[in-house]
Amino acid sequence: MLQSSSFSSEAISAINIVKNFRERKALSNLNIRIPEGRRVAILGPNGAGKSTALKIICGILKPDYGEVKIRGHEPNSPEAKKVLGFLPEDASPYPTLSVRENLEYIGAIRSTEELGDRIHELVNTLGISEYLENKVSALSRGNRQKVAVALSIIHRPEIMVMDEPLNYLDIPTQESLISMFSEMRGTFLVSTHIMSIAEKLTDYVIIIARGQEIWNGPTDDLRKMGHGQESIEQIVSRLMKSV
Repeated sequence: MLQSSSFSSEAISAINIVKNFRERKALSNLNIRIPEGRRVAILGPNGAGKSTALKIICGILKPDYGEVKIRGHEPNSPEAKKVLGFLPEDASPYPTLSVRENLEYIGAIRSTEELGDRIHELVNTLGISEYLENKVSALSRGNRQKVAVALSIIHRPEIMVMDEPLNYLDIPTQESLISMFSEMRGTFLVSTHIMSIAEKLTDYVIIIARGQEIWNGPTDDLRKMGHGQESIEQIVSRLMKSV
């Protein structure tokens, strides 16, 4: 659980979250409390419960037990939706709509101010302006991911929740997005299983395995836990295997 001594109020609060899928326990009393302005990575192996946790935080799934608040509001409330941006893993924009139509539709739903200017800004920043009139189904997987990123931030959210945001992107595009996210103000919660991405996007880490938190703290503290020449990836792997 994060400490909020140097930050103000909580942007995200998920307390004692439990989620089961039939006989499989996905999350077991998971606690995530993120102060405003903090950039946090959730690390864990495949099947650890990272994506499930993010979907519960964003109101896509309901927990079997526990409470989630976004700035003190229910995740599906208008107050939360106004400030929350969610990029799911393997996000899929509407395939039969053009890039422009996707952005206009979601932008309108999100009540985006100066929507035309915002669309122009995003497609140029993400390098997809030449595909504005193309149907999403005709785009490469990498360009579809860029459209998904644009859709998640079109309303200028103050709290970003992202699940593997750099999937399918080439290295230059990854670096471009890392730079863009770094310039954005707000709170970030990023799920990934790649430590190098976590280090570039965040400065605080929550490690989960088998639906439970096993460690949390600043990235610098994690690095100090190494034995000898142990890399930070090896430290994370050791902690994951300890459960």
